[in-house]
Amino acid sequence: MDGDTLGRVAYLVLLLMFIGGWVMVEYRRRLGAAVRTLLAWAMIFLAVMVGYGLWQDMRGQIGGFQQVTGAGSLEIPRAPDGHYYPVAEVDGTRVTFMVDTGATNIVLTKEDARRIGIDLETLVYDGVAQTANGPVRSARVTLDSLAVGPFEDRNVTAWVNEGEMFGSLLGMDYLRGFTVTIDKGTMVLAR
Repeated sequence: MDGDTLGRVAYLVLLLMFIGGWVMVEYRRRLGAAVRTLLAWAMIFLAVMVGYGLWQDMRGQIGGFQQVTGAGSLEIPRAPDGHYYPVAEVDGTRVTFMVDTGATNIVLTKEDARRIGIDLETLVYDGVAQTANGPVRSARVTLDSLAVGPFEDRNVTAWVNEGEMFGSLLGMDYLRGFTVTIDKGTMVLAR
């Protein structure tokens, strides 16, 4: 333990002793009231902790959604992990993508492909994608429609990756159809 940590621990022990001493003096003849007060404060503290944890989990969903501007562009806020996650509608199904400037194509996870109605049993994995984890087989598919915010494209080529992925990707082949700017943590897509 370094000097700073030791000083903080000593401060917290002294503070706890002070508060404990005050409780002992204040409630010396009312032990039941002391226990009730202690439990009330413990519940308040627990509620604050749970509320803070829920807020951290939900803050990307509250006010952190993509939005269409008056100029017709799409603004996507940066997520806490530093990536941009536009939500698209693929053949009528909502799919969350990660913008990946290192990917060439639109790449769907097997789960997302299944959700949008692609029969995985009939796919022919004749393509090979070079990933950070090595080569992975992939199958070419055509999406009837892909709508990202106000922008909709028809007959879009995508690939279903046979390997394990954490999410579907929007690669450069799709993004080259946009003017892409990033300003103060917000990605703006415009056409």
